[in-house]
Amino acid sequence: MKKINSLYIIDDDPIAIFGIKKMLKLKVECNDIKAFENGKMALDDLKGRIEYGDGIPEVIFLDINMPIMDGWEFLEELLNLNIEEKVIINVITSSIDPSDYQKWNHFRLNSIHHLNFRNKPIYKIEATDVNLAS
Repeated sequence: MKKINSLYIIDDDPIAIFGIKKMLKLKVECNDIKAFENGKMALDDLKGRIEYGDGIPEVIFLDINMPIMDGWEFLEELLNLNIEEKVIINVITSSIDPSDYQKWNHFRLNSIHHLNFRNKPIYKIEATDVNLAS
């Protein structure tokens, strides 16, 4: 089983968060799973981790459509933080708008991070969702 030090789930849907956590138990061992209902809360926590040297999350599950700060705004801010460690970012959405896929592809091509694109609902956590070596 893959061991992960830290993982973020950023989604305003508590059912989606519950489901992702449940599925993660089958794939990874992680004692530091944090859930946030919008990108601003997650970004504030991430900046605090960086400031105090607590280490950044290795994996992020990121919903696109959220109040206050959506997933695209979070990604933009994340890229501005100049994080050197490669993070696996799973962009998750129920959107069928082709422009969302195009935005994901833009971020994927302009980032050191590994970005996956997943449609909701998620029925299974794939190895590539949590592991770069897969």
